[in-house]
Amino acid sequence: MTVNELMTACNFEAVCLPEADREVSGAYIGDLLSWVMGRAQEDNAWVTIMSNVNVIAVASLSDVACVILAEGVNLDDELKATAEQKGINVLKTDLPAFETAQALIGKV
Repeated sequence: MTVNELMTACNFEAVCLPEADREVSGAYIGDLLSWVMGRAQEDNAWVTIMSNVNVIAVASLSDVACVILAEGVNLDDELKATAEQKGINVLKTDLPAFETAQALIGKV
């Protein structure tokens, strides 16, 4: 499933989609950035409530397919521009992190 298809299937909102056709396989949920860096897999959808510049850096280093911001978290305009420049797909949802993870079951 692509990031764009995942967004539609889960009713997530696009924040930044520079590579909407990127394939997603698996998911990782976590907010401790050093932990995510060591454990998230390439092409995962990463669910977090963090929204600082380090999230974009970790997403890039981990080569995740997308970041999903849960619980209504959003990126400011500067971070959106950084994500776009680095080719990081970012989605968001108002769902709590647990329910966001549930929405991914059977899709990634």
